Amino acid sequence: MRTCLIVDDSKVIRKVARHILETMQFDVAEAADGKEALDHCSGTTPDVILLDWNMPVMSGMDFLRAYRSTLESAKAKVIFCTTENGVDHIKAAIDAGADEYVMKPFDRETLEAKLQIVGCL
Repeated sequence: MRTCLIVDDSKVIRKVARHILETMQFDVAEAADGKEALDHCSGTTPDVILLDWNMPVMSGMDFLRAYRSTLESAKAKVIFCTTENGVDHIKAAIDAGADEYVMKPFDRETLEAKLQIVGCL
């Protein structure tokens, strides 16, 4: 079964994303911030990570940089899911190692398309 780690400080977003992903047959784990996500990834490698940009403790960008640079198992596809839609934000995310970018709010069809683009469906 494919696995996904949802990293978002919003419990509502995590719940919605979990529901969508579970209908696509993903085994889902959750983290409320980047630090919690790094801790999770040090023990297991998800197939894909849905990553929020703005979070307390450790932002999505800080998580992504640390994940890509410090974990040998950092092979998960990373899709930023955020309200940040400026070209500079998107470029920064891709430059830091994100594989794709989706705007909130998203629906099943949008998320499914992004997962297909990164090869996780």
